[in-house]
Amino acid sequence: MSLKGKTLFITGASRGIGLAIAKRAAADGANIVIAAKTTETNPKLPGTIYSAAKEIEAAGGKALPLQVDIREEANVLDAVRQAVEAFGGIDILVNNASAISLTDTENTPMKRFDLMNGVNARGTYLCTYACLPELKKSAAAGRNPHVLTMSPPLSMKEHWFSSHTAYSMAKYGMSMCTLGHAGEFRKFGIAVNSLWPRTAIHTAALQMIPGVDINMCRKPEILSDAAYFILTSPSTTTGNFFIDDTLLAQHGVTDLEKYSVKPGTKKFIPDFFVD
Repeated sequence: MSLKGKTLFITGASRGIGLAIAKRAAADGANIVIAAKTTETNPKLPGTIYSAAKEIEAAGGKALPLQVDIREEANVLDAVRQAVEAFGGIDILVNNASAISLTDTENTPMKRFDLMNGVNARGTYLCTYACLPELKKSAAAGRNPHVLTMSPPLSMKEHWFSSHTAYSMAKYGMSMCTLGHAGEFRKFGIAVNSLWPRTAIHTAALQMIPGVDINMCRKPEILSDAAYFILTSPSTTTGNFFIDDTLLAQHGVTDLEKYSVKPGTKKFIPDFFVD
């Protein structure tokens, strides 16, 4: 199965994991809606919706860069409208945008709490809500619709909360959307799954966290390759919380050396929420 001619609405696709997923789909000739906030270059966070569009088009796809704050309902609904006008519909939603602050309660003011829960939980729910009518049309047309959310398996263990309760609540909010929507949308023929890395992934956002050794990380492409396997699977494959290396192994990809930031690395930083 190919993503040629499919339209993907990807949040946070101006850089990092979202952009990697977009470029992998573009290689098939997919249409990519870049739903992200960045329109001007930031030295600490390189990449804008416009630079991403150029990379996607160079990879073989079509791109629609849209400045979108996924916390704002009117903004998201308008982005979906523009996507439909440009490409005729939406076949795949990738809920990738996320906010992170690995802080304890004393050091997490409500403004930061609201940002994380607004982007992660509310944003995922809102984008799914907004895209649902188009995903249902895609299903009716036999176009194999998917919702893929970049969020972890649900694990209600104290140690995943005690150091950063607010972030864990927000991130698990995304996973709860997967759990609920998989059951709700099954009757429509829409797949809903989550994907999460076993190890830390080298992104610009990760570099802003003090003390992280980038050489002990993997590249975003491990997630884009894993996402491709999910998005090209039948839409009856639903309700899963996939881990990148396990999924790749199921598809015969066991040599992960090409995903290492530093070739030859044997020990990687484990990601959060993976038991």
